[in-house]
Amino acid sequence: MATIEIDSHSGFCFGVTRAINKAEEELAKGGHLYCLGDIVHNASEVERLGDKGLVTITHEQLKQLHNVKVLLRAHGEPPSTYEIARRNNIEIIDATCPVVLKLQQRINNTYHSGSETSPQVVIYGKRGHAEVNGLVGQTDGNALVIENEDEIGKIDYSRDVFLYSQTTKSVQGLGQIVDQVGKRMQAGAELKSYDTICRAVANRIPQIREFARSHDLILFVCGNKSSNGKILFAECHDANPESHLISDETQLDASWLAGKERIGVCGATSTPMWLMHRVKEAAARMLASAGTHAVQGEKEDTKQ
Repeated sequence: MATIEIDSHSGFCFGVTRAINKAEEELAKGGHLYCLGDIVHNASEVERLGDKGLVTITHEQLKQLHNVKVLLRAHGEPPSTYEIARRNNIEIIDATCPVVLKLQQRINNTYHSGSETSPQVVIYGKRGHAEVNGLVGQTDGNALVIENEDEIGKIDYSRDVFLYSQTTKSVQGLGQIVDQVGKRMQAGAELKSYDTICRAVANRIPQIREFARSHDLILFVCGNKSSNGKILFAECHDANPESHLISDETQLDASWLAGKERIGVCGATSTPMWLMHRVKEAAARMLASAGTHAVQGEKEDTKQ
C-alpha cells in the first residue's frame, strides 16, 4: 500500500504569501490592478491570479501607464521604479518582502555613506534576477554582481569590499565566496561580508533533505524561474536520487511511481500548496489505475 505525503514545510514563504494577499485584497475592491513582473515564479499561480484580474506588465509597459495601481512583488524594485510611478501618478501597492527591503536599505546606506569615493559593493547573486536588480539599483547601478567563484577575479582587491548576498542564495555558497575573496584581499584593504540570506529558504535545506531521505520517491513541484526552487531541488536530489522536478501534474510519469511505497511531494517557497495537492491527487489516480492503492500521508498539511 503506497502512501503519498505532502511536505508540511513546503509552500509559500512569508514574503510571497504577503504579496499574494495584498493582490487579492486589491482585486476584491474591483478595478484594474497591474503587477510589475510575475508576482511569483510559478506559472500556475500567476495564471490563477490572472483569472481574477491581475495583469502582469514589464518595466517598459510601466513607463506608458498613468493614473493606475501597480503592485510591486516581494522581490523588490530599484529607486528608478518609484520615480517612474511618481511621475506617472501611479499608486504603488508595495509588497516588497520585509527581508529584501531591509537588505536594500543596508546596501543603500553602505553605498551612500558619505565617503569621497563610492564603496565597492559586491552582491553574490543571479545577474538579472528581479531581487538583484533592485539591490543593484540602490548603488545607482554600480554594484558588482558575482554569480560564482569563477567571477571573483572582477573584484578590486586593493579596495575595501562590502559583500552582500541575494536573499535566496545558499549559505554554503556564500561561505565559499567569502572564503575565496578573503584570501585575495591585499594589504590595507578589508573585506566586510554580511550574511543576508533569508532563513525561510536556508532553514528549509536540512528539513527538505530529511524529507527526501524518508521517502522512496520525491516529486518536487517548482516553476522554472524559481531560484530558491533550484537550490532546494538540488538538495533533494542529493539526498535522494529518486527525486523528480516538475512544474505541475501534467509532467508526472507513471513509471516513476512503480514499486514505490513512500512518495513525497514538496516544493519551493514559490510553490502554492494547492498545486502540490493537485500533483498528489494526480499521482494517486495513476497508482489507482495501476492497481496500487494510495493512502494519505499522516503529516500532510492542507494550508494554502
